[in-house]
Order: sequence, then structure tokens, then C-alpha cells
Amino acid sequence: MLVPYSGSIRARVRELHPGHARLTLRDRHAIRQHLGSIHAVALVNLGELTSGLAMLSALPVGVRAIVTQLSAEYFKKARGLLTAEATVAPPVVTGPIDLEVFADIKDAVGDLVCRVTANWRMDTEGQRGRGAEGQ
Repeated sequence: MLVPYSGSIRARVRELHPGHARLTLRDRHAIRQHLGSIHAVALVNLGELTSGLAMLSALPVGVRAIVTQLSAEYFKKARGLLTAEATVAPPVVTGPIDLEVFADIKDAVGDLVCRVTANWRMDTEGQRGRGAEGQ
């Protein structure tokens, strides 16, 4: 696995093609908090993973990306099977550039539970050390 930490929530990739990802997350005890719903950080993990798969699957050879900021808005308690979806069209990258990618997480009835916003810093491989990794 390329990013072992993301595996801790056991999300499943249901759809993946360049610029689009749809994942599901099964509600289970290991990712719940003390109030009986899925933990906020598990939701952020799911959203970041979904945005990352959508983003990285669309990047051309020679371009890399890293998250520089994450935020989340919570709309209702997260329970049951959740589905996260992100769609992105990365811009042409000739130097460092930032792009916000949104991952919407919905419950089994289609209600929005959480929206994760990931700020992705993209750069060309030739700019190594001057982009986000060099900060």
C-alpha cells in the first residue's frame, strides 16, 4: 500500500478513473467515537483519501502533488454505510500551483454528512525542493 495510514479506516474503492473517485466506508466499532457515530477524523481521512485518488489519478507524468491543508464541515451524524466522492480537473502545471478539491461524504439515504476540502499543491518533478516538500 502506498499510504499505509489511509488503510486504517478500511475504505473500499468503488470507482476510480482519471479525475474521479468514489469510495465507501462501512460503519464499524473501530472508527466510532464515544457518542456512537463515525469519528470526525475517520471522515477527514476518508475525504482526503478520496480527493487524493481523484487528484493523483489525473496528474500527468512528471507532476507530483501533496496536501498542504485540510478542512471539514460536518452536517449530520455519520452512521451506516458512507459514500465519498470527488471529481477534479487539474490545471496545467508548469510550477507550484494550489488547487482545492472537495470530497462529499453521504450516508446511505444520500444526505450530505461531511464535506472535506483538501488543498493540493502541485509541482513538476524538476522543481523538487521548492514546492510543498521543501517548506
